[in-house]
Amino acid sequence: MQQQDIHNFLERYFTANESPILENSDGYLHVQLSIDLDKILMNRPFYWHYLEKTGGTPNPMEMALITDPEKCSEDKKGEQVHFGSPRLHQIFQSVQQLGSYIRLFENIPTEERVNSTALHPWLCLNTKISYQCDRKKDILFSLGLNLITGEVKDQFHNSLLSKSLTPKIPDFCFTLSPLITINSGLGRLENVVRTIILGDNHQWAEDAHSRWKQDLRLLETFYEDLNEKPESYYLEIEALKDQYEPKINVNIINGGVFYLSEFHNYQNRAISN
Repeated sequence: MQQQDIHNFLERYFTANESPILENSDGYLHVQLSIDLDKILMNRPFYWHYLEKTGGTPNPMEMALITDPEKCSEDKKGEQVHFGSPRLHQIFQSVQQLGSYIRLFENIPTEERVNSTALHPWLCLNTKISYQCDRKKDILFSLGLNLITGEVKDQFHNSLLSKSLTPKIPDFCFTLSPLITINSGLGRLENVVRTIILGDNHQWAEDAHSRWKQDLRLLETFYEDLNEKPESYYLEIEALKDQYEPKINVNIINGGVFYLSEFHNYQNRAISN
């Protein structure tokens, strides 16, 4: 996930959770948190407990985030966020807490509507793939599946950023009935994720095995003079396995169904599934 992807994700996150963006510039976001996001992100339980007891006026905090230090002006102050940073991890977790599934409709401008405008159903799945050993690499994929044609597109979330979305179907619009069920669609996207993983370069796993073997050889030198190995030897063997054994974890961040007009200017590539 590139820094611009993180910036775009945070824009959508704060907007969807009714937290006005006070400033949005290159590599920088300044946000007025809603009451709900303040409670979730700012760790002020005693403040909110006191306010609820006394009936005081809520005063949610503001949050300043630097999404790209290279682009951000030097006079901007804020918390740096990147993949693996505690704040971004906290925000990812809050997405699941606030609602991991949504349904939205494209809000077609009135002047662009014909007698009736068809909206196509797309299943969106935002997924994080983690390659983990003694090191860790996270990759975020946003996949969209057309529930009529079966077409799959990547970077789907980015395509939504330029669209106006609403929870209610706009006037003079109608939805096309999906031919692919949600469960079947999820299965197709799962296969796409598997294909992506299989096609990736997994030199990282081979390198982890090499470091693992090297540390095992070093461990053996400490115990080579002992005919009977103590319990600590076997505990260290297990600890090295936990540290170095390559693992691939796939986590669904969130998803939803989006009813959209056709992608006239869609630039992202289609994926074979």
